[in-house]
Amino acid sequence: MGPHIAERAFLQELRRCGVGAEESFGLTNNPQAEGDCLGAVVLNKGGEKVEARHRGPADPPTRHRMYECGECGKSFRWSSRLLHHQRTHTGERPYKCPDCPKAFKGSSALLYHQQHTGERPYPCPDCPKAFKNSSSLRRHRHVHTGERPYTCGVCGKSFTQSTNLRQHQRVHTGERPFRCPLCPKTFTHSSNLLLHQRTHTGERPHACGVCGKSFAQTSNLRQHQRVHTGERPLRCPLCPKTFTHSSNLLLHQRTHTGERPHACGVCGKSFAQTSNLRQHQRVHTGERPLRCPLCPKTFTHSSNLLLHQRTHTGERPHACGVCGKSFAQTSNLRQHQRVHTGERPLRCPLCPKTFTHSSNLLLHQRTHTGERPHACGVCGKSFAQTSNLRQHQRVHTGERPLRCPLCPKTFTHSSNLLLHQRTHTGERPHACGVCGKSFAQTSNLRQHQRVHTGERPLRCPLCPKTFTHSSNLLLHQRTHTGERPHACGVCGKSFAQTSNLRQHQRVHTGERPLRCPLCPKTFTHSSNLLLHQRTHTGERPHACGVCGKSFAQTSNLRQHQRVHTGERPLRCPLCPKTFTHSSNLLLHQRTHTGERPHACGVCGKSFAQTSNLRQHQRVHTGERPLRCPLCPKTFTHSSNLLLHQRTAPLAGASLPPSLSPSLPLVAAASSPLLLASPFTPSLPWSLQT
Repeated sequence: MGPHIAERAFLQELRRCGVGAEESFGLTNNPQAEGDCLGAVVLNKGGEKVEARHRGPADPPTRHRMYECGECGKSFRWSSRLLHHQRTHTGERPYKCPDCPKAFKGSSALLYHQQHTGERPYPCPDCPKAFKNSSSLRRHRHVHTGERPYTCGVCGKSFTQSTNLRQHQRVHTGERPFRCPLCPKTFTHSSNLLLHQRTHTGERPHACGVCGKSFAQTSNLRQHQRVHTGERPLRCPLCPKTFTHSSNLLLHQRTHTGERPHACGVCGKSFAQTSNLRQHQRVHTGERPLRCPLCPKTFTHSSNLLLHQRTHTGERPHACGVCGKSFAQTSNLRQHQRVHTGERPLRCPLCPKTFTHSSNLLLHQRTHTGERPHACGVCGKSFAQTSNLRQHQRVHTGERPLRCPLCPKTFTHSSNLLLHQRTHTGERPHACGVCGKSFAQTSNLRQHQRVHTGERPLRCPLCPKTFTHSSNLLLHQRTHTGERPHACGVCGKSFAQTSNLRQHQRVHTGERPLRCPLCPKTFTHSSNLLLHQRTHTGERPHACGVCGKSFAQTSNLRQHQRVHTGERPLRCPLCPKTFTHSSNLLLHQRTHTGERPHACGVCGKSFAQTSNLRQHQRVHTGERPLRCPLCPKTFTHSSNLLLHQRTAPLAGASLPPSLSPSLPLVAAASSPLLLASPFTPSLPWSLQT
C-alpha cells in the first residue's frame, strides 16, 4: 500500500472515530483532540501524534502548566506546541515528503502537503476559485466580504486572520524573534524567515505548470499564473483599473488618496511603499547589498540589478506591437509607443516644449534653471544628469565597460557603442528632408540642415567667426588659446582634438584600418581615404570663383585663390621670404636647418622631401614610370621627361609639324643645360638616368 493510499485509510479511520479532517490537520482552534477510540492517532496543531479518544468530562486539559521557550521567552500550554515552536529557531524540518524534496516542521503539515492529487473540494461561491480545505476557503471569502474581524488594540488596524494580527503587533512591540542562521537579519514571522533563507539557497520550489518558471513563494506563483489566464480580479473602486494582486491595488489606491505612510527617519521624506523607503534609506547609509554575479557592480534594489543583468544577457522581453522593437523595461516600451501615437503629454511650464516622458521634462527644466545637482567627487565638475556624471567619472577611473561585439573597441557609454556599431552596419537612420542625405546621428542631421538654412548660431567671443556646431566653436577657440589637451602617451605630442590624437597614434602602431575599395591602398584616416577616392573618380567639387579651376580639397582651393589675391600670409622667421602654404614654408625652413628627415632604407641617403626620396628610390628599384609620348624612352622623374621633350627635335629627329617642340630652338640653345656641352643636341639622351 502506497503512502498516499495509507493516508486516505488513516483519514477514514479518523472520520469513523468522529474526528474531522480539519482537526486532524491542526486546522481548528482546538489544540489537542482527545477520544476513546483505541488504536487511532490524531495529529494535534503542533504536529505531534496523540491517542484519539472520545472526549469526556473526566479528562480536562491542564490549564495552569506553562511551557516556556528558552530562546525567545514565549510560553505555551502544551509541550507539543513548544516543540513545534522551537523548530522555528533551529530551522529543523524533520518530516520529509517521500515524493518530492520538501520537508516540514510538523507531521500535520506534511500530511496536508501529501495531497498531491490537486483535489480542491471547497469552491468559492463568489468566484471560480477552489481550495483544499474549508479554513482556506473562509480566509479567501474575506476578500469578497471585506470582513476584517481581528483589530489591533494599538492603532486600530484590522485583519482577516488572527495570525496576521499577531504578526502586525510586532510592529508596535519591535519584537523580531526569528533570526537567520546565515546572516544577522531578524524577522517578525517564521514564514518571512523561510522566504529570506531562500535568498541564500536560491531555492524556488513553486513552478508554473504552463511555462516552467519557478518562484520562492506560492503567492508569487499564483500572481504569475494570472499572466497566462489574464485574470485581474481586483478592481479599483475609484477608477476602472483592475489588478492581479491586492498589494498592487492598495498601492494604486494611494495614487488617488496621496497617502505616503512610510517616512524616512533621517530626512523626513515619505513614501507610499515600505520597499521604496528601504531603498531610499540606502541613500543615507550608502548600502548597496545586491551584487551582479557577472561583474563587480552593486545595486541598492533588486529591480535595478535585474535591469542591469539584461545588459549582460541582452534580454529584451517587452516588444512593441506596432514595429516589433523590444525593450528591457516596460517603461521604455511605453515611452517608445508614444513615437507611434505622437503623444507628448508633458508640457514645460516655462516654454512651449512638450515631452513624452517625465524624466525628459525634468532634465529640460534644468536648462531653464541651470541646476546641475550631480557633482564629481574627484574634480568637482557638476552635471544635470546622473548618467552624465557616471560617464564623466570613467574619465578618472579609465573604465570602458562596453565592448563592441564586432571589433575589440570598448566604450564608456552605451550611446557611443550604438553609434560605433553603425560604422560596421552602415546604418544611417536620420535623413535630411531637403536633399535626402542620411546620417547615423540626429546631431549630425541637425548640423547638416544648417547647410540649407545658412544658420550659424554660435559666435566666437574673441573674433567675428560664427559656427554651425558647438564642437567646431570649441575647436576654433583653441586656435586662440593654444590649448592642446590631448597628449600622445608615446612621444608626448599634444593635439587640440581627440580625433587628431587617434590619427597620430597610428604613426606609432602602424595601423591603417581604412582600405580603398578600388585599389589595395590603406589609410589611417577616413578623410585621407575620401581624398584618395577622388583620384579614382576624378571628382573635384571645390571650384575657384575667379578662374573656374576646380580642386579635390578645400585646402587646395584656398591655396590656389592666393594666386589671384597675391596673399602670402606665411613668413619665414629666418629670412624675409613669404609663402602661400604651410607645407612650402616647412620645406623652405629645412634649407636653413639642413633637416633631411626622409632617409633611404637601402643606402641611407636622406632628403628634405618625401617626393625626392621616392624619386631617389627608383635608382635602386630601376623603376622608370614616365614614358615619352614621341619615342620609346622612359624616365624616373617628370622634370627629365619635360627636358627630353624640349630638346629631342635637336637630335635630328624628323617630326611632323603637328609635333614640333613647344620651345623655339633659340630658347633651347640659350638654356644653360644645353650650353654645357659641345654635343648639346644629344644631351637629353644622357639625362635618361
